[in-house]
Amino acid sequence: MKIIVLGSGTSVPLPFRASPSIAVFSGDDPVLFDLGPGTLRQLARIGISHERIKQIFISHFHPDHTADLIHFLFATRDPKIMERRRPFVITGPMGLEAFLKRLRNAYGKWLDLPEGLEIIEELDIHKPEKRTYKDYNIMSQPIRHTPNSLAYRIHDRSGGSFVYSGDTSYCDEIVDVASDCDILILECSYPEGEDVEGHLTPSQAGRIATLAGSKKLLLIHFYPEVLGTDIAMDCRKTYKGELILGRDMLHISI
Repeated sequence: MKIIVLGSGTSVPLPFRASPSIAVFSGDDPVLFDLGPGTLRQLARIGISHERIKQIFISHFHPDHTADLIHFLFATRDPKIMERRRPFVITGPMGLEAFLKRLRNAYGKWLDLPEGLEIIEELDIHKPEKRTYKDYNIMSQPIRHTPNSLAYRIHDRSGGSFVYSGDTSYCDEIVDVASDCDILILECSYPEGEDVEGHLTPSQAGRIATLAGSKKLLLIHFYPEVLGTDIAMDCRKTYKGELILGRDMLHISI
């Protein structure tokens, strides 16, 4: 299984950090986790066409995690793309179908696709849920950010595992779903002493990884405020394992 960080930033535009998205390869075609603005362009930079995406997992409905769904659906309408496009799946929290309907209400026919091309799956926002796919298994875990926020744990056929938090505050739920995973991908939004509800500081992220027994900790989702601090030093106060500070286009293998 290979992971590529497409966007390690947030809603704040930065020249060197795109909005949140990661691509995962556990087979021939990429699976995306979140689709922040500019994600399709980031894919193009590494030579991956959007028409190869077979599944998209959405962690929650904030614009910095979903805005390129508009671009994705509109680009898929290209006649030459639709001639060869295989069905794809968009998976996310309960409320996903209504969210996509509101997008289509705003953009009209420009986001409409032929019946059967787009498959929508909704996951429970009150308890964990498991799904099995061809190349991997998924467990979703409701976490504390919005009422519709999910973290995801992924296992591929080789036994490798990683957890993607999306946005979250410190909570037992993220510790539980990350237990003994190979790589824990956590948001790390704000500096120590500047806690913001629904987000993590470096030491909070480290504490989660330590309690979960994660083998590696990958931090992403950096606001400018935290980028001006020593993220690694603050995280090391609570975590002694392998630490990776995420950046756009970072490749990691499990």
